[in-house]
Amino acid sequence: MQRPRQERDYYQVLGVDEAATRAEIDRQYKREAARHHPDLGGNEERMKSLNEAYSVLKDQSLRSDYDRSRISVSRATTFVPVTTPTAQDVGVLGHCLSALLCLLAGFFLLVLVRLSWIWFLWPLGILAICILGFGVMMARSAMVAVVDSLPATSLWKKHTRLEEVAFWCVIATSAYGLYWLME
Repeated sequence: MQRPRQERDYYQVLGVDEAATRAEIDRQYKREAARHHPDLGGNEERMKSLNEAYSVLKDQSLRSDYDRSRISVSRATTFVPVTTPTAQDVGVLGHCLSALLCLLAGFFLLVLVRLSWIWFLWPLGILAICILGFGVMMARSAMVAVVDSLPATSLWKKHTRLEEVAFWCVIATSAYGLYWLME
């Protein structure tokens, strides 16, 4: 009796599923043998591997031994990551909270620079404006996440251009109000 080799996947060699019946294995072996037989111009090594796989998979006892050995080998060689997997998605609340915190930090820095009346803090003012701009982009991302989380039948999903116009109108009005406050 032939002992199966551990390093080969006989199911893959024959091109059958692990749940394949004996008839399916026979049929696939005949197809592959006709395609790869050395007398018909095929590869001799490929034919040897087909014969080896077929001889193991056609015999039920050898096949069950082979399946058991595959399971034990796959359990022994499974990779266990040392670190935790990465975060999937922050969700709608995470988007909204991130945008709010970024806008508040930018506004705080801008007020801090404006009320200090120290002329050499102008780089901090530029940083505050950049943080506010980043907060606006995060707020837009939060708006898109909120719209995407709505059901498909929602009216808000059908009016995306109107949402964009309303969003940028609010941003322009807020920027003008911030400018007016800082004067």
